[in-house]
Amino acid sequence: MAFLADIILSAKPSATMALTQKARDLKNSGRDIISLTVGEPDFDTPDHIKEAAVAAIKRGETKYPPVLGIVPLREAIANKFKRENGIDYKPSDTIVGTGGKQILFNAFMATMNRGDEVIIPAPYWVSYPGMVELCGGTAIVVPTTLESGFKLQAEDLERAITPRTKWVILNSPSNPTGAAYTRAELKALTDVLVRHKHVWILTDDMYEHLVYGDFEFTTPVQVEPSLRDRTLTLNGVSKSYAMTGWRIGYAAGPKALIEAMDLLQGQQTSGACTIAQYAAVQALNGPQDHLPLFRKAFEERRNLVVSMLNQAKFLKCPMPEGAFYVYPSCQEALGKKTQSGKVIATDEDFIGALLEQEGVAVVHGTAFGQGPNFRISYAASTQLLEDACSRIQRFCASLN
Repeated sequence: MAFLADIILSAKPSATMALTQKARDLKNSGRDIISLTVGEPDFDTPDHIKEAAVAAIKRGETKYPPVLGIVPLREAIANKFKRENGIDYKPSDTIVGTGGKQILFNAFMATMNRGDEVIIPAPYWVSYPGMVELCGGTAIVVPTTLESGFKLQAEDLERAITPRTKWVILNSPSNPTGAAYTRAELKALTDVLVRHKHVWILTDDMYEHLVYGDFEFTTPVQVEPSLRDRTLTLNGVSKSYAMTGWRIGYAAGPKALIEAMDLLQGQQTSGACTIAQYAAVQALNGPQDHLPLFRKAFEERRNLVVSMLNQAKFLKCPMPEGAFYVYPSCQEALGKKTQSGKVIATDEDFIGALLEQEGVAVVHGTAFGQGPNFRISYAASTQLLEDACSRIQRFCASLN
């Protein structure tokens, strides 16, 4: 009899984590490697947030917190939703977790029965299907197209819904594509969801503040308030506040769901780190001066990367609305040969040869459920991005 559970034996590791580690290992061995694999701002956490954490330590805020989160943070979360999104959540409608991942996992674990289906538009964040399957559900992947801006279309959503559908995940702006839904695009989707009253909506808004130009972020409950009682609105401080290592995610939703997630988290990790929670209070309530600076830097980097990739032979790179990723197609490179004579048959072959030949680490699109593409994180310095894109141009020019 096997010691490990069947569900663990069938689980797949995160491709982004695996490629990030591979790039680290190659760099440690002496290779000249530029890694654009990790979805993490290269900026430091703003000082006023760090100072709030230090003050919390000095006040002795080092005891076990409530499972759902400290009261000041849950109040700050409710105020954030009202102030920025126009949604009336009470603090009692909120929950704090150890990163957005825990919120997602607990929502699925608290609601999923074997055979329940979760609609996931592709390309998707690598962990969505794995989480669904670990919780006993079935991931129903719905492809999108470059022509539609990698956004789920209403008719495709309608076709994917069955009597077993429990959730649909909407991630905007998206990891890995950077695509973000306009209010009109969301309205087309919410019109479908209004008709299917057994389907719940999980919105992953982690990149909410990282949108560019005149794009205006909207979350589904803003567009269709009648969906409030079957929507879990997820967010966090990781991306917009450069707090990835602080591990604070949060969500708001119907009372019964929040209570079920509380029950689960109470048997799992209990409350998130108190010091990180007090830092998150300051992130949400304090000055937001860093956000325009973050957005300006990321927008300039986005424009640079898209321009340079579109100058590369065989690549086609759309301009995303938000986040800090681009998702170029390498379709035209398939069937070509590298300098060493290896045929590029898949996007995984493409990124492997790019890493071997030019020392640039990116993530293949099939890891996100749809290729032949690859994801670049432009959360890196302009100099590093210029160097990386020049290497990609050189690599593509070498294919024949």
